[in-house]
Amino acid sequence: MSELLNFNYPPEPATDRVTLFADVILPLPLPKLYTYRIPFEMNDSVMVGARVIVQFGGKRVLSCIVADIHENAPADYQAKYVLDVLDDTPIVTGPQLKLFKWIADYYMCTLGEVINAGLPSALKLSSESRIQLHPQYNPEEDEIIFAPQEEKIIFALQHNQALTFSEVANLLQLKSYHKFIKSLIQKEAIIIYEQVSDKFSPKVVKKVRLTEHFVQEEGMLEELFNQLTPQPKQLDILLNYLQKVPVHQDINLNYKGLEKSELSKNPHLSASSINTLIKKGVLEQFDQIVSRFPIDNLQQQLPMALSEHQLQAKDEILGLFKEKDTVLLHGVTGSGKTEVYIDLIKHALEAGGQVLYLLPEIALTAQIVTRLLKVFGEKLGVYHSKFSDNERAEVWQGILSGRFQVVVGVRSSIFLPFHNLSLIIVDEEHESSYKQYDPAPRYNARETALVMANLQGAKTLLGSATPSIESYYNCKTGRWGLVTMSKRFGQAKLPDIELIDTRDAQRRKAMNSHFSSQLLTAIEERLQREEQVILFQNRRGYAPFISCDECSWIPKCKFCAVSLSYHKYNNELRCHYCGYHERMPHDCPACGATTLKSMGFGTEKVEDELKLLLPKAEVQRMDLDTTKTKNSYQQIIADFENGKTNVLVGTQMVTKGLDFENVSLVGILNADTVINFPDYRAHERAYQLFVQVSGRAGRKGKPGTVLIQTRDPLQPIFRKVRNNDYDSLYEHEIEERLRFGYPPFVRMIRITVKHAEEGTSENAAIVLAKDLVDRLGKQQVLGPEVPYIFKIRNLFLNEIHIKLPRANTNLKAAKNQLAKAIFNLRLLPDFKGVRIVADVDPM
Repeated sequence: MSELLNFNYPPEPATDRVTLFADVILPLPLPKLYTYRIPFEMNDSVMVGARVIVQFGGKRVLSCIVADIHENAPADYQAKYVLDVLDDTPIVTGPQLKLFKWIADYYMCTLGEVINAGLPSALKLSSESRIQLHPQYNPEEDEIIFAPQEEKIIFALQHNQALTFSEVANLLQLKSYHKFIKSLIQKEAIIIYEQVSDKFSPKVVKKVRLTEHFVQEEGMLEELFNQLTPQPKQLDILLNYLQKVPVHQDINLNYKGLEKSELSKNPHLSASSINTLIKKGVLEQFDQIVSRFPIDNLQQQLPMALSEHQLQAKDEILGLFKEKDTVLLHGVTGSGKTEVYIDLIKHALEAGGQVLYLLPEIALTAQIVTRLLKVFGEKLGVYHSKFSDNERAEVWQGILSGRFQVVVGVRSSIFLPFHNLSLIIVDEEHESSYKQYDPAPRYNARETALVMANLQGAKTLLGSATPSIESYYNCKTGRWGLVTMSKRFGQAKLPDIELIDTRDAQRRKAMNSHFSSQLLTAIEERLQREEQVILFQNRRGYAPFISCDECSWIPKCKFCAVSLSYHKYNNELRCHYCGYHERMPHDCPACGATTLKSMGFGTEKVEDELKLLLPKAEVQRMDLDTTKTKNSYQQIIADFENGKTNVLVGTQMVTKGLDFENVSLVGILNADTVINFPDYRAHERAYQLFVQVSGRAGRKGKPGTVLIQTRDPLQPIFRKVRNNDYDSLYEHEIEERLRFGYPPFVRMIRITVKHAEEGTSENAAIVLAKDLVDRLGKQQVLGPEVPYIFKIRNLFLNEIHIKLPRANTNLKAAKNQLAKAIFNLRLLPDFKGVRIVADVDPM
């Protein structure tokens, strides 16, 4: 959509019609809804949940969502008119609006921020100021003196219908170009307007088909053959078309036609001959809107028959759903939870409901989507950030239209417009990837899914081999149901887990770089048996940092208080917090020495060294650096599944639910960095990581082995991992959290104070903390304190932690007090530039 908007409606004629107003959610971080007047002629077309175009401020034009329609004019300002309506039907459902309101309230952000995060970009409208010649400007009659820069603009507009402000800047090669635009407006030579463009565009393919009379009228096709006999290239085109579209068997097939690119795919067929047949009227060309999610070449298959153990788990889940809205499926790795999910999805669809299947990582969707497509076909939609804006908008529209009844996606999928949701599955529910950190809303998709299910009367199934302590606590206290799957599917057994003491190996000189001789020997044995290996290292890049051997200089980020990581592939130093990067220096900038050494190791170094140590190994790496493009996940996983690579090196991506039947060895290269972390969840996360990555081995009957390299093999966490003893971990963790006051016994809110000046950030945090102590009590407020990484993106950080006991705490009242304290701080002149971020339930 692209049109010139008229900002000034004429006065409304006298009428008995009701004057209506619309409260809208603008895609801006505004604390309140804004009210607009609906023109009488739009009274019947403006709907709650639909998009409308409005003017906000002087010249800004935005699309927004209608949240309410009423007859009450705003008391504090004169309502402007709604300019246009974009949707015939709502694109945001009633349950969605309730969910968005809950997210804004619970996670302490604005509805505008929720809409910005929830709506695909292709469903938002962009607005940009443009200029065009004044309709009454006549260069031959108007004797106006223009500056040289103004003449340039006039000349350009005479040859272009309009120019954007950025195009004017490029034309004049000036940063301060606004004064010339202002002068031309005063001279009435140009006018400014807003062009609003709808970003969503359906996928269109060019197709061809035989002109109708050749198919409908008897004998015409034979006559056409005779006519084209002297033109062999054109005849080949016709024969190829009839081979792919056998109209002699069914004339209706001609209506669908054939993609033009498909017809000219054969190198022996001439594209110019196709165009000639179109000019002759033999073929007709037409455009057709097609899905971005074709499944034509996918062979449908029935879901796998469940084993006795899986059937028992499914029946227990359905039984618990009669009493409880939420059930946790605690199944060991490889127990066949996915097959149970598929059967439950099938059960929900047969009852006429919709299903949302949440996954923590895009990498997981590559495998699972293929399995689900074979069962559910065109009913399945996929939704994640690697898809284009148009692809995500198509899924959104597909859910509204009823085309997609099952959606597989990552955390952003909870914003989709479901209207008949009956089941939500949250796979790997323990994963911290479900938490959104920046920007707002800082929501947790697992918790939001529970509220979403409640609003729509749906059931929620959480699944994990290593549940979060909070989820297991909800089961133990009877709030949720619990179903356990303690055996692997079929004949598969849990892998054997062995510890390698790297400190002892170094003393015995049994280490080759970062690999123990035991691990290298085990890898070689698997490769000789044509089996596959997964190696886990929880750091990407080549090395965490470099250092000068002479003066100990370490390169730091210019904008963050962290060292720069070395990435050998790009020969650069990179900050993993802000993205700043610079070339790897040849010598030390401090002392001039050339003895720069990489310290520590990341996945890139593991890959590099393994190729040298085991030249016959086909090694591939899966981390953030190798999975930036849309299909990179699928390609890496497909290569590993098909045996093109036999060693997969990765970060946490390789720990999450991937299913490879030929993996018999998993190596954890440096377990200590996971355990020794300053966080109350450190042991819980270490257990989850080790068990999850171990679970990739021995899944299809082959014996699996896990080798864990550590400098401290006596750590208690390793005994729990080796024995797959989750209950022991839970008992220890829940006792510690009760003793020291951590979730699930308290709710936590982390307040981060940010400013470009260190002193201002510190003083603002002190003032805020004192105010919070007065409002909430000394026991509930911890800090302020400087975090371990105290500077990110040129802003100095200070943190305040709020602990609110779940028992006898009015959460809403406490948040209101917090909001007032933040508001009051921002009123103080010394702290107007301070940024304050509230993160509810941080992970």
